[in-house]
Amino acid sequence: MGKGARIVARQYTVPFILITSLFFMWGFVRALLDVLNKHFQGALELSKMESSFIQFSMYAAYFLIAIPAGLYINKYGYRRGMVFGLLLFGIGALLFIPAEAAMTFYFFLGALFVIGSGLVFLETAANPYVTELGAPNTATSRLNLSQSFNGLGCFLAPMIGGWLLFSDPNKAQVALPYAVMGVIVLIVAFVFSRVQLPEIKKVDAESQEQGSMKGLWQHRTFVFGLIALLCYEISEISINSFFINYVTDDGWLTPLQASLLLSVGALLLFMCARVIGSVIMSFVAASKVLLVCGVMTVICTFLIVCNVGIVSKISLFAVYAFEAIMFPTMFAMALHDVGHYTKRAASFLMMTPIGGAIGTLLMGWAADSMGMSAAFIVPLLGYAVVLAFAVFANQGRRKAAVKA
Repeated sequence: MGKGARIVARQYTVPFILITSLFFMWGFVRALLDVLNKHFQGALELSKMESSFIQFSMYAAYFLIAIPAGLYINKYGYRRGMVFGLLLFGIGALLFIPAEAAMTFYFFLGALFVIGSGLVFLETAANPYVTELGAPNTATSRLNLSQSFNGLGCFLAPMIGGWLLFSDPNKAQVALPYAVMGVIVLIVAFVFSRVQLPEIKKVDAESQEQGSMKGLWQHRTFVFGLIALLCYEISEISINSFFINYVTDDGWLTPLQASLLLSVGALLLFMCARVIGSVIMSFVAASKVLLVCGVMTVICTFLIVCNVGIVSKISLFAVYAFEAIMFPTMFAMALHDVGHYTKRAASFLMMTPIGGAIGTLLMGWAADSMGMSAAFIVPLLGYAVVLAFAVFANQGRRKAAVKA
């Protein structure tokens, strides 16, 4: 990648800013789940495995809705896909008002599924859209930059959610942040319905087989990337879901302190690392950066499993730094050179957050059965697959360099 390469094409600066604002919103709502998980364990007397259904409900939507979302976006375009996603997001958020009045766990789960369905449309459209707003060789850096604002939303959510839910357990306000967010999201949907975004179309002149998917599955990097993203989601979301449990189970912190630490410690570090990673990948091959980060996340999660006191706790925070660039980097790599399959390929990639549903259930079961430290074997295995993909991608880059 050449020095000084422009990350965003000049003519796409305004669309890039608008789309990046969406990354903040879904980062906020996803991170808020991690506080809800711990809150409902106490408020509704749930086990760790039972509370994991909070994440399961939202991330199950990614698996069930991703293909329909991809078909919708393929037919109507990126902008309409994002508007429809915002509408679902806003409606789901407002459903928290009657859910809190009823204080029924299943009502909350239903609302989260609607929100998740909206996020699927947003992410299926926005992630590949951002990769096209500039030169192909800056796609990874561009997506990492947008995803940095996702990190900002993740940073703020536990801080606000922790204050609302843990500062006074008798006056916990579950619906308030969702209601405010719902109104904001519906306003943003109106704005997006009125602005004109450039519709980027990729056409493969040699293949117009619109009904066939055979060609997509012949892209080895896409297939391996799909598997690696699934495993990454298992790791990242399961760690986020039980961060508060991990740092409170031994009496180290209170839930309120833990939620603040998740925000100003782990997720702020995550956000900063993603920004730094975006800059680094303007100069260093993305596959090299991913390889280093893959090695470090495997080492850090192994140290957590070993339960070696303060070293394990430091390793937990290190995981957030080294995993920061993984999702956008692998997403951009998986979409590279898939031609006119880009929108459909993106819909398959956006099914991978189902890994979060799988990971939280497995980690919740492991935590109830073996303890929190031992439960980190779940994300350890996930990061091992990411590392394998990084090795594969790095070898592919070297072969391409030799041929050139």
